[in-house]
Amino acid sequence: MSRRIKGLIMVNVLPPLIFLFLTLLRITLRIRHINNENVIDGWKKGENYIFCFWHGRLLMMPYANVRGKGKVLISRHRDGELIARVMGFFRLGSIRGSFRKGTVSSIREIMNDLRQGYDVAITPDGPKGPRYKVKDGIVELAKLTGKSIVPITYGASKKKLFIPGTTLSFRFHFQKC
Repeated sequence: MSRRIKGLIMVNVLPPLIFLFLTLLRITLRIRHINNENVIDGWKKGENYIFCFWHGRLLMMPYANVRGKGKVLISRHRDGELIARVMGFFRLGSIRGSFRKGTVSSIREIMNDLRQGYDVAITPDGPKGPRYKVKDGIVELAKLTGKSIVPITYGASKKKLFIPGTTLSFRFHFQKC
């Protein structure tokens, strides 16, 4: 298959299929948000945040977006285009770029979006790693903007799948820093 056809499939066919899969998966889940009272109180006061989560925890993160006014920092790579299009189905905006390459335009866009009241989500370990190691970019961003960093993750319980009468439960954990 030619590279052009693969590209068309990746950006036009796969995103709605992935969204459909995640929506069907969501139907089988019970989601609870834990320890998010401080964040919700901040939203009521007009605050917004820099959310961060590990790159390996991408799958269910669109369901942590309870406010509905968020953007995600996504690489400009072809895989990033796929993720950006899937996020669009969840009504999440995307900021294309990275801190690694020192792209001033993405930093400016993040700062502008934070000023406009958007929450911004970033994976501080990034796709290239090292895994579970926070890079300096997110801390520098928090210093520049004065916004709080809120680490977020999810966990699952009741892992007996496909047995009538059981459900998989996801818990999102928020911790304001």
